[in-house]
Amino acid sequence: MDKGPSTRRGADFCSLRYGLAVVMHLSNLTMITQRVSLSIAIIAMVNSTQQPTPANASNASTDGPPADALGDSSRSSKEFNTGTSVYEWSPETQGIIFSSISYGIILTLIPSGYLAGMFGAKQMLGAGLLLSSLLTLFTPLAADLGVVLVIVIRTIQGMAQGMAWTGQFTIWAKWAPPLERSKLTSIAGSGAAFGSFTILCVGGLISQALGWPFIFYIFGSLGCVCCLLWFTVIYDDPTHHPCISIREKEHIVSSLAQQSTSHRRAVPIKAMVRCLPLWAIFMGFFSHFWLCTIIITYLPTYISSVLHVNIRENGVLSSLPFLAASTCTILGGQLADFLLSRNLLRLITVRKLFSSLGLLLPSFCAVALPFVASSYVTTIVLLILIPGTSNLCDSGFIINTLDVAPRYASFLMGLSRGFGLLAGIISSTATGFIISQDSVSGWRNVFFLSAAVNMFGLVFYLMFGQAEIQDWAKERTLTRL
Repeated sequence: MDKGPSTRRGADFCSLRYGLAVVMHLSNLTMITQRVSLSIAIIAMVNSTQQPTPANASNASTDGPPADALGDSSRSSKEFNTGTSVYEWSPETQGIIFSSISYGIILTLIPSGYLAGMFGAKQMLGAGLLLSSLLTLFTPLAADLGVVLVIVIRTIQGMAQGMAWTGQFTIWAKWAPPLERSKLTSIAGSGAAFGSFTILCVGGLISQALGWPFIFYIFGSLGCVCCLLWFTVIYDDPTHHPCISIREKEHIVSSLAQQSTSHRRAVPIKAMVRCLPLWAIFMGFFSHFWLCTIIITYLPTYISSVLHVNIRENGVLSSLPFLAASTCTILGGQLADFLLSRNLLRLITVRKLFSSLGLLLPSFCAVALPFVASSYVTTIVLLILIPGTSNLCDSGFIINTLDVAPRYASFLMGLSRGFGLLAGIISSTATGFIISQDSVSGWRNVFFLSAAVNMFGLVFYLMFGQAEIQDWAKERTLTRL
């Protein structure tokens, strides 16, 4: 039976828990800018001598493979500061550099989630954010020293960000009242989408005005500042925060009374493996990340090859979908908690509704894209709608682990993101291969395949998704007392 939480209200936007959500929003914004910064900087970093030959230029205007979008034309390269280094990195090398951060993240997602749940998330997340920021500052020097060092730096940076991403759910398991989970996690999570918007919007302007290294210097420095804010404001548990009001502390503790957790606990791996509601969440993550990774990685490429715009316009256009994504994430969280607080829908109904919207709507837009390529406005509108509607999943299966197993939320979030990153690695690799064969039919096949993957994940989640705390995730010690 799917009961709604008993806590009535407490959504005070001036409360400390919403302040934590804002700090986490800024931290997520910083990390995603550090992750995506290379996508815009590499346009100025790669060797532009591949473009001037007539054969190469004509091929770039017709086929538009990924490498061409990274250095679309000699005119685009000249728009940037010419006093900085240019590297002879092949498309294959660029692909390895792009994917290396995902390999780093996937290496630490599961162990960092488990350790954060055991020992507290504040120190682990802060250390991950600080390390990622320092490595971002070091990236321009690493590029001068050699491509191998860049790959190593990006891999370690991925490991640091993996530490920072997953432990957040350990904090929310102790800070977020059930009726406010969607709001709080959507405010924090929207930082990733807004960060993508920020870096794509201003990255080209920074590169043009100051040179591409300053993209890394500025956002690496911003991360260091964020670390100071993180260690000052964030605490693992509301009961230990020195600035929290007694009223807010009592509200949080009482609302989570039925989901109390112990620090010492073994992870029930066998029970998790046999749990279909968990697999429903994993399949949702796999489907969601498949299309999202393609959009994040290849959106500038698609806009360049289909709309034929210059680098500066490309950056602005590429940023718009992520502004929509950030807005939809927050609005979706507000709507989900409104439906729950007014008892209009059951918890599982809300989770499945937002999961359906977040997988169905972007699939429709993706399938329609190849048929409207001749229309500039329609293409841009659909590209904006894909990430925007996709982020409605943040109020669906994305936070479902807090419903089914709050005691192991951080560990399971790490595992879930592992499935998502695996999908991202596969989809980005497959996309590069497919569009390299034939650009026009290749993009159509990429979007059709993405829609099929989304439909598989949605059907699986609708069949097996639940919102009840699973038996293996309940607090046993309370029963013995």
